[in-house]
Amino acid sequence: MGLPGAGKGTQAEKIVDEYHLAHISTGDMFREAMAEQTKIGLEAKKYIDNGNLVPDEVTNAIVKERLQKPDTDVGYMLDGFPRTIDQANALEEISKDLNKPVDAVINIDVDPEVLVDRLSGRFICRTCGATYHKLYHMPKVAGTCDRCGGHDFYQREDDKPETVKNRLAVNIEMNTPLLDFYRGKDLLYTVNGEQDIDLVFDEIKSILSKLN
Repeated sequence: MGLPGAGKGTQAEKIVDEYHLAHISTGDMFREAMAEQTKIGLEAKKYIDNGNLVPDEVTNAIVKERLQKPDTDVGYMLDGFPRTIDQANALEEISKDLNKPVDAVINIDVDPEVLVDRLSGRFICRTCGATYHKLYHMPKVAGTCDRCGGHDFYQREDDKPETVKNRLAVNIEMNTPLLDFYRGKDLLYTVNGEQDIDLVFDEIKSILSKLN
């Protein structure tokens, strides 16, 4: 778990590479179930094709279907699920039924102000589309595109600070009850996501090594 820009995707890849776990993301699960044309996959497809949100009971059923596959027998990592308390309760039941309990919920914690800088730092050359970032990748010559020499830059609407702040606020509101839920079950581990990527992963490995 973690807010947008906290580095969940990067750390998820590192965990999968290190521990060879099944990486189960909500989007992948839906795509897989629909491709295999399972009963639940076809049910989900009806909602998705009509542009509607997939109801919890269908999402939960797809999670259960996915966790029954043998590649999860040695362990699995959920990414993007659960998103609500109802889903968290369903996951608890599913994982107990399958004897594949959740051992840890890892929250990558980054101050929202830091995330605003990370997420709103991108800007783009209007002439050639080259992408830059005010923290990580500035043009070699200030105000001049490295690729085409242009001087006209812009920022996408969804990269603007106010948009980013709103997005973070929505996610904080959504995540807080889940963090409280797993804290209450003594499953929540929080790592400092403001460190170097490798140091974040060292913290995660330290947590996972104690679970074995």
